[in-house]
Amino acid sequence: MDLFLQQLLNGLSNGSVYSLVALGLTMVFGILHVPNFAHGAFYMIGAYVSLTIMSLFGIPYWIAMLISMFAIALLAVISERLIYHPLRNAAGLHQMMGAIGILLFLVAFAQVVWGPNYQQMSSPYNGAISIFGTTFTQQRIIVIIATVIIMLILHFFLTKTMIGSAIIAMAQNREGAYLVGINANMVVMLTFAISGILAAAAATLASPINLVFPGMGDLVIMKAFVIIIIGGMGSIPGAIIAGYLLGIVESFGATYISGDYKDVIAFALLVIILTVKPTGLFTRRAY
Repeated sequence: MDLFLQQLLNGLSNGSVYSLVALGLTMVFGILHVPNFAHGAFYMIGAYVSLTIMSLFGIPYWIAMLISMFAIALLAVISERLIYHPLRNAAGLHQMMGAIGILLFLVAFAQVVWGPNYQQMSSPYNGAISIFGTTFTQQRIIVIIATVIIMLILHFFLTKTMIGSAIIAMAQNREGAYLVGINANMVVMLTFAISGILAAAAATLASPINLVFPGMGDLVIMKAFVIIIIGGMGSIPGAIIAGYLLGIVESFGATYISGDYKDVIAFALLVIILTVKPTGLFTRRAY
C-alpha cells in the first residue's frame, strides 16, 4: 500500500508538470492553430534562469521562480514578435519551421552559456514528510500544490477578466473577435506571455527533482504534444486531465512493468486512446 501511495504521488507531481507545459502549448495552439515546437526550449531556459539567479545571487526559490516566469514571458513575446508575427499570413509549415529555428537557437545558446553538463537545482523542500505512515518528498507535494494554485489563477483570469474573455473569444472565433474590436496583436502577445509563464513555473518546480541540462525540454515537449492530442486539440480541461492521466500511468507503469519503458508508455497511451476515441477526450476547445 505504501508503494501504491508513493507512486500515486509521483504520478500526480509528474502530471502537474506535464499539465502546466501542455496548457501553454494548448493556449498558443488555440490562438494560432500552430504547434509551438519552441515551447520545450522556453521550459529549459526557464530552469536555467531560476538556477542561475539562485546560485549566483542567493535569491530565494520562490522569488527566483517569479523572476524566471517574467523573463520567459518576455522571451516568448519577443519570439512571437520576431518570428510568428511576420509569418502570420504564411502557410503553417513556415511557422513550424520558425518555431524549430527558435528551438535550435535556444538549445545552442544554453550550451554556450551554461555548458552541456547536468546541473542540480537546490530547493528549500529537500526533506520528507510522513503521512499515514507513508513517506513523501516535500518537493513533490509542493509541485502539486503550486500547480493547483497556478491553474486556479489561470482559470479565474480566463473566465473573470475582460482580457481573459478576449483570449477565449480569439480562440473560439478569430474573425468574430476582429469584428467586435479585439486587439488581435495584444491578445496573441499576452497568450505567448502566459505560455512562457507556465513553462518557467513548470521547469522551476520540476528541476529540484530532476536535473537541468540543455536537452531537458525535448522529452517534456514530446509528452506535452501527446497530452494535447489525447485531451483534444485546443482543450484546456483536456490538457489538464490528460496530463495527470499520463503522469499517473507512467508512474505505475515504471513501477509494476519496467522503468525502461516509462517513456514508451506515453505513446502507447496515445495509441490506445485515439483508437477508442480519435478526437481525443474532449472534442472541442473548451475553456
